[in-house]
Amino acid sequence: MDFRPLKLLSVTEATAAYANRLPAREPPVETVPLTAALGRVLAEDVTAGEDVPGFDRSTVDGYAVRAADTFGASEALPALLTVLGDIRMGAAAKVSLAPGQTARVPTGGMLPAGADAVVMLEYAEEMDTTTVAAQRPVGPGENVLRRGEDMAAGAAVLARGRALRPQEIGALAGIGHTAVKVYRRPVVAVISSGDEIIPPGRIPGPGEIRDINAYALAAMAEDAGALPVIVGIIRDDYEALLAAVRGAMAGRVGTAMGPGTGAGPADAVVVSGGSSVGARDATARVIAAVGPPGVIVHGVAVKPGKPTILGLAAGDPPRPVFGLPGHPASAMVIFDLFVRPVLRRLAGLAAEGGPAPVVRVRLAENVASSPAREEYVRVRLAVGPDGLRAHPVLGKSGLITTLVQADGLLRVPLGRQGYEAGDEVEVLPFRS
Repeated sequence: MDFRPLKLLSVTEATAAYANRLPAREPPVETVPLTAALGRVLAEDVTAGEDVPGFDRSTVDGYAVRAADTFGASEALPALLTVLGDIRMGAAAKVSLAPGQTARVPTGGMLPAGADAVVMLEYAEEMDTTTVAAQRPVGPGENVLRRGEDMAAGAAVLARGRALRPQEIGALAGIGHTAVKVYRRPVVAVISSGDEIIPPGRIPGPGEIRDINAYALAAMAEDAGALPVIVGIIRDDYEALLAAVRGAMAGRVGTAMGPGTGAGPADAVVVSGGSSVGARDATARVIAAVGPPGVIVHGVAVKPGKPTILGLAAGDPPRPVFGLPGHPASAMVIFDLFVRPVLRRLAGLAAEGGPAPVVRVRLAENVASSPAREEYVRVRLAVGPDGLRAHPVLGKSGLITTLVQADGLLRVPLGRQGYEAGDEVEVLPFRS
């Protein structure tokens, strides 16, 4: 079978063409303990079942007071208050303040009945064991966290679809959750294709190179919220590659990276290498064979990454299959442009936003580009006398060190012949 590439599409056209064919689906849901919820995507809205805090509490060490008793107080003419005693941490306040009375309270301690403010320790002086002089006035609510001020019973706390950071996990713990419903992480099978590829642990012989892509792309998949499975190295052979892709989709091959094993059938497959139109390049034919619809996009007007393939395997729902260039820098750029948004969608996150927020900086050196393609130039960011500047990291697409040295990608839009030093440009910073 002689599979020929489709017409080259722009990045925008390719993204739209593929997005229009991707099925809408709700990811499966699972319950995980709060200790395993970091980075997971919330699968339900969460409301507070109780007030947090459950009582009025002090935010400083000091004296609980009726704010009106301190109005007009100063160092020269302090407000003299009668001390009823101490309020212990973790215990209910057993006293009630009448006008002219106060009680010592620690940070986080419960305010006694009648109190509506706290005078900080630094602005009070004990005259004797039962009298304190407040040297500064406080207003109602000053230095106090009211009951339910953080989270009120019945109030929405977190919305479905939010990726859980440490602060969200803290909020869940604060309202008594020890487990949470999250979307199952999509399983992504990563395949390296090429007769010249060998495992990282082997010493390369003549014409051989170690497998960079499987590990770099698996790490990128995990960073995108997926569970990567490294299938291994498949030779440049149509039948072997087809068996590997079908095996991955059936959950029969591969080793899970990161936490957890037994990943199961792949929700998406990423193949690096074999995506161009050489006689031995089988990736496009394999993606066509696992359809319909098979290949949706083959060839994008982008540098690096022209021979990119975006496809869908048959199934309910159809599963994304990507053919990425074999050169590491090309594969990683294309992953960020096309694969990451799809994995975010499969993980229950918004598909919009691309690889990272764009930042605008000044270019330190001239950059030339062909107007016939959209180009992504590796850049290093450094602070100059007039702010942040982007310095091009030049090198061929097969050089992984150019990515190691870079902090992000400078986007040169289609139709533009490059930029001059001093121009304001868009840079997509690498995550982390």
